[in-house]
Amino acid sequence: MPTRSSLHPALVAAIFAVSTLRLLGAQPVAPALVPLDELKAGQRGEVWTVFRGTEPEPFAVEVTGVVRNALGPGKSLILCELTDPRVQKMGAVAGMSGSPLYIEGKFAGALSYQIQRFETVRYAGFTPAVDLVEVQSKVGRGLPATTPTATTSLDSPYQPLQPVFTLSGLSPAVADLFAPRFAALGLAATALGGSVGSSSNSQSPMSVSPLAAGSAVAVALSTGDITLAGTGTVSRVDGRHVTAFGHPMLSLGEVALPMCAAEIVAILPSTMQSIKVANTGVVIGTITQDRLSAVSGLLGSGPAMTDVEVTVNARHAAPRTLHFSVARQPQLTPLIVAAGVTQAIMGANDAGFSNGFRLTSDIRFPAAEKLATLTLYSGPQGFTQGLNEFVQSLAANLQNPYAKTFPDRVAFSVEPLEENPTVILDLFQLSRTTVRGGETVQVTLAWRNFQGAAHRETINLPINPAWTGRRLEVILAPGRALDELTGRPRVIAAAELRSFAAYLAVLRDDRPTDGLCLALVEQTELFSDQAIATPEAPGSIERIARGADETRFRTRAALLPLWERHVLPGKLSSAILRRPLQVVD
Repeated sequence: MPTRSSLHPALVAAIFAVSTLRLLGAQPVAPALVPLDELKAGQRGEVWTVFRGTEPEPFAVEVTGVVRNALGPGKSLILCELTDPRVQKMGAVAGMSGSPLYIEGKFAGALSYQIQRFETVRYAGFTPAVDLVEVQSKVGRGLPATTPTATTSLDSPYQPLQPVFTLSGLSPAVADLFAPRFAALGLAATALGGSVGSSSNSQSPMSVSPLAAGSAVAVALSTGDITLAGTGTVSRVDGRHVTAFGHPMLSLGEVALPMCAAEIVAILPSTMQSIKVANTGVVIGTITQDRLSAVSGLLGSGPAMTDVEVTVNARHAAPRTLHFSVARQPQLTPLIVAAGVTQAIMGANDAGFSNGFRLTSDIRFPAAEKLATLTLYSGPQGFTQGLNEFVQSLAANLQNPYAKTFPDRVAFSVEPLEENPTVILDLFQLSRTTVRGGETVQVTLAWRNFQGAAHRETINLPINPAWTGRRLEVILAPGRALDELTGRPRVIAAAELRSFAAYLAVLRDDRPTDGLCLALVEQTELFSDQAIATPEAPGSIERIARGADETRFRTRAALLPLWERHVLPGKLSSAILRRPLQVVD
């Protein structure tokens, strides 16, 4: 390791000045920049990063040259040979992203790109200092922005040194279950890492030092019992402004993500990709920019997040609760919340969910708006089989296209069931298929409980004389299936509604998720306005409405319920059965 006496005097002076400012409580001032045109092949530099713990150390590099427009017009890379024996063996390490490069005491750039994987001499790409300053200069309002996107293709010779995304608080089985879902959003998370902010360990053993260039830093998507964070390196500290990574995290643009302290446990060398194993610490600020050249934010308080609580009420043990907070990002928030719920269900030895469980949720929005749901599952396996639907439902509940609002709090409760709720239908029968108005049709249901006794129920269906001559059916189906059959889409188009309140009202109007719905329905044309359907609307009204707002109104073929009843409450069945019925004079 280079000694203090081997470093450039200007750099030693800068390090001493920063240390003095820390002791005095003042904000550090970033060192001067090296213009890109002043870089020459053969110049020697120092790169600062954390090899273990929290204190940065230097390693030596030699400038090879500048690759002009490597990442696009005006976006160049500084190419350096990693001459330090320690780094030459393992190459650029995932987690070194953002490690600052100093030449003659001035800031030249940040380590950010792997050039190739099996080279005999190790090189790395550095984002020029001017590009990092450009990101810092952007004033962020701290609002979620775009969908995560990939920044380079697999065939590109320049691969960004991805931050070390660690997913702590999840069992290996749950982490594997969600890995492809996170990967689809450009987030390659590993369970190889940890955190010190869980409710079971409220006293952090990690010492938190003031950030300096070369310090380890984490950008979190969730904190607490379930922590998901990407660890990289600080490139530049200028007062309260912190710039890191030297490349994008997820290319989200303008964001509001927690900036967290971090410590490096070890570096695992590999010929493919060496990585740092890291612990994520407490929140120390807010990242407001996730751009091509860096992430940037401010030291201080963290951003507003959604608090999540998942309580598991086990049969023969005290209730167990997971507490974590999730960043407010439309695509990632539902997925992280779902991962926490899955961990609560599958990650314990004492839950006793083999017979099934009841999952309730209470979602609290600002201004006292709230949304409650209840769903039955036949067991952990049934839950994992329906995981995609659960994530989609969460996405619909947690985000909306009408108002820039996220829930303040989401609470889940998991209750074990005494017996498996699954039933097998043996009979669905109408006493008559042709009937007169004013008479009654008897509907007989027969079913068997899971590994249990047989049951039978007869329901009277009164026939309204006004139904004479209509195309009728009697349907027995789960509530969600009947929602779709009656013209209610699984995903509500933004153009169909006009307000957040209307959106919540539609979500609250879902049919029950347990049991089955028995309904007498009619084939009709539904004319809808903000998801409120009118059957057989006059053509004149439809033409006027469409002329005013084509996207808000639409007509579709659907089934119109004329009579409906919820049957087999507390049970689960996927049966969809239909019987014709004719009403005559």
